[in-house]
Amino acid sequence: MAEATVDARVVDGGLRRVIGRKVLLLFVVGDILGAGIYALVGQVAGEVGGAVWLPFLVAFVLAALTATAYAELVGKYPQAAGAALYAHKAFGVPFVTFIVGFAVLMSGITSASTAARAFGGEYLAEFVSLPTLVGALGFLALVTLVNLAGISESIKVNVVLTLIEAFGLVVIMAIGVVALLAGDGDPARALEFHPAGGAFMGVLGGTALAFYALLGFEDSVNLAEEAREPRRDFPMALFGGLAVTVVIYTAVAFTATMLVDARTLEASTGPLLEVVDAAGLSFPPKLFALIALLAVGNTALINMIMASRLVYGMARQGVVPRVFGMVHPTRATPWVAILFTVGVAAVLVSTGDVGGLADTTVLLLLVVFALVNVCVLVLRRERVEHDHFRAPTWMPVLGAASCLFLALPVTGRDGEVYLRAAMLLGIGKGVWVLNRLLARRRRGTGRQVEAGADQGT
Repeated sequence: MAEATVDARVVDGGLRRVIGRKVLLLFVVGDILGAGIYALVGQVAGEVGGAVWLPFLVAFVLAALTATAYAELVGKYPQAAGAALYAHKAFGVPFVTFIVGFAVLMSGITSASTAARAFGGEYLAEFVSLPTLVGALGFLALVTLVNLAGISESIKVNVVLTLIEAFGLVVIMAIGVVALLAGDGDPARALEFHPAGGAFMGVLGGTALAFYALLGFEDSVNLAEEAREPRRDFPMALFGGLAVTVVIYTAVAFTATMLVDARTLEASTGPLLEVVDAAGLSFPPKLFALIALLAVGNTALINMIMASRLVYGMARQGVVPRVFGMVHPTRATPWVAILFTVGVAAVLVSTGDVGGLADTTVLLLLVVFALVNVCVLVLRRERVEHDHFRAPTWMPVLGAASCLFLALPVTGRDGEVYLRAAMLLGIGKGVWVLNRLLARRRRGTGRQVEAGADQGT
């Protein structure tokens, strides 16, 4: 009991270990379920036609390969910083460490920015008409306040929102069951392919889009320092979260195209609201729109938590200026990192749209996933004293290959997405150069102080 009390405290200015296995599982499930399924069903329908469930299923299978790599690495190194930490240990090249961490950081912020932009559209229009940018920035401000309040408070909000968004998806699945029993809808439509470039290319493009919803295990890894038993709890949370969400995603996608034609879904900014409107089951559209808004909000909250903890972890590793590692004395939250990440998000929200930001998120994350799969193989040479999960070798090998393939232009991704990703990484390179210059200046100042002290002696 005393040991648990010590775990829950802030040790040496660090973060509190307060997250248990069940809450961690809900965190992963909530992150995967959020804006992806509520906003992307229509986009995926545009790629494949009626069989929307198939790209989500393929994406989850490929994500599970990478999840095994994360499960092994977080068991070996239960610290914040995630992929950046693994790249640092595997290659020992400071710039590689930084650019990997920066790519993950940008993927989280672009994902949160996507959610903020998606906060408008048909879901919000059920209640009030506001300029998308105004609603998005106000939404980011609210998310920031929750994040600053503390990890315990943030996780509690996340748990509540996860339950709400899960309820919304249960409603969709219930609508599907009632429709099947009543003979409504067209189940055969959920098995049809109508992709412009053929079945294979349609599934490939849809799978690349579906990866937008799969940030859960990367986000949760960055909470390693705040988990009570990371070596034991993370593998169970990762694989359990994927198993739960794959069932929900495929059922919801099947129901959507069974009741609503693919073209209507593709054209809608609130595709699941179209399903509710088309259902014979009476469910208030406004209530479902509220659930959808909260689901989108949960995605943004989780990604902003992840991004701020990643910046904090990088600061602790000395990869970014130490100021980003400052922890609030009473709330025990990395407040400087939080303010920095929300500032970047505000710029992205003001300059990007939902589709472009979502595609950029996917591209950045696929490249990071490929590298993490390589890292787990490289780090097999480094032994640790404690027991941990070990992935079958073929899984990270196949995970790296599949992620690199999905990152290629063959998926039909627009060229502007690659340009945006390159610009974001270019900004990262600029930050890296600036940090190196500041470090040299600090070292030069230190040598001058030492020389002055020697002369005084």
